[in-house]
Amino acid sequence: MPSELSVGLVDLESDNPPGLGVIAPFDFALDRELWRWAPDDVSLYLTRLPFFTTPVTVEMAVAVGDRRALRRATRDVLTPGPGAVTFACTSGSFVGGTQGEFVLRRTMLEAGAPEATTTSGALVDALRMLGVHRLAIATPYIEAVTARLVSYLEEHEVQTVSKQGLGLLGNIWRVTYAEVVEIVTAVDRPDAEALFISCTNLPTYDIIEPLERALDKPVLTANQVTMWAALRAIGRTAVGGGRLLAAAPRRSAA
Repeated sequence: MPSELSVGLVDLESDNPPGLGVIAPFDFALDRELWRWAPDDVSLYLTRLPFFTTPVTVEMAVAVGDRRALRRATRDVLTPGPGAVTFACTSGSFVGGTQGEFVLRRTMLEAGAPEATTTSGALVDALRMLGVHRLAIATPYIEAVTARLVSYLEEHEVQTVSKQGLGLLGNIWRVTYAEVVEIVTAVDRPDAEALFISCTNLPTYDIIEPLERALDKPVLTANQVTMWAALRAIGRTAVGGGRLLAAAPRRSAA
């Protein structure tokens, strides 16, 4: 006859939610930030794409989104049984435009992911949910990479009313909160309905709410929308502040 302890353990196992597979670029350094958006009972299974020495240019963004590497990385994170797999890279998921983003998601699904999301796809979903059509964007990129983001947004009928980049070719994770706040404040315009801080390698968790209070509009960030969409895919809600998370209804798990 099973003991009360064994029955209780079975109940706990049956309530254990699926985790998330996270595929990040080789230089991703903010694992701790992704965990902050995850509920305590949701595990993140992170893997990285292959290392290469190209600086952060359009060519690097294209290389990061290589389908063969993405397929292999997806299979790497399937062993623990995640409920969804997300490609946590902004430039790598917008550099090929809308069609390129679709191909990335399809590649993950074909590799066995139960659900698949990308950072740039998540951004579009978040903008639609908030009804945003005019956006100001702050990026760490050089102009050529930022221009690809503008083009991607145009394909989704989102107008970029203002943009500013830091012109960095590497070490993006070393940018401080103060520097992020400075560039976001500088890029804001009265006609911008919201602001987006691009790149999953920029720290943003603690500054979203202060920026929204100061600017009186939604502030979206790459890691925020990545985790928001990935968690929605498994019927969960991201942990944290900001108008996006406050407005987001929980999606029922399939």
